Amino acid sequence: MRTDLLDLHRGDAPLLISIPHNGTRVPDAIASRLTDEARRVPDTDWHVADLYAFARELGASVLVPTHSRYVVDLNRSEDDVSLYPGQNTTGLCPVVRFDGGPVYREGGAPDAAEIAARVDTYWRPYHAALADELARLRAAHGRVVLWEAHSIRGTLPFLFEGRLPDLNLGTASGASCSPALQAALAGVLESQPCYDAVVDGRFKGGHITRHYGRPAAGVEAVQLEISQRCYMDEATFEWDAARAAALTPVLRALLVAAIGHARRA
Repeated sequence: MRTDLLDLHRGDAPLLISIPHNGTRVPDAIASRLTDEARRVPDTDWHVADLYAFARELGASVLVPTHSRYVVDLNRSEDDVSLYPGQNTTGLCPVVRFDGGPVYREGGAPDAAEIAARVDTYWRPYHAALADELARLRAAHGRVVLWEAHSIRGTLPFLFEGRLPDLNLGTASGASCSPALQAALAGVLESQPCYDAVVDGRFKGGHITRHYGRPAAGVEAVQLEISQRCYMDEATFEWDAARAAALTPVLRALLVAAIGHARRA
């Protein structure tokens, strides 16, 4: 395992939390070609590993990369097929930011050979670690839940119209998890009074959710996309301890429900 590329905490509960967009590192050879705006890596899923830090107490395994999605997007397939055909999106090695602006200075975008090299160097190790940990947990428990933890600015006209709900649960339209797990998680979201939530709205789950979620084979996958206003300042990227503390009980209830489901199944 390349510890310079990822951190894997192995737990003993039937739950793996994958946080593929938490990384901020960009190698100098790439950073020197980025625009000034992109060097701030604004499209990071800021502080998500901190937001889910409590999950280790529940026995969850947690997988976090070190490098930015601008190096390679770990939640895209290696063939870079669009997850949302017909809608604005970004790619495997993004050249466009979430606000529609360029990632690279003129002439700096990677060619096909560089993209392939990045897949080999960064993408494959993450997915190998993810697959291995899922296999370990499934062997131990018979069933495992893969929790894809994400966040995004709540208003991004380039990607979606209007205001994104606070909590966005994705199950690939019900294909990546069982109806029982979807119902349990939806019940948690419906019972809490503080945040608006939607299931399989604009974000239905990315490549990891869709690829690894095989309920019939004992692996159930869901994605939770959190609007960043719920726990941080979207303008400065700064952590807001009070907002995060208010959100944590809802996240804890969701993870407890996921673990309980896996143990009962």
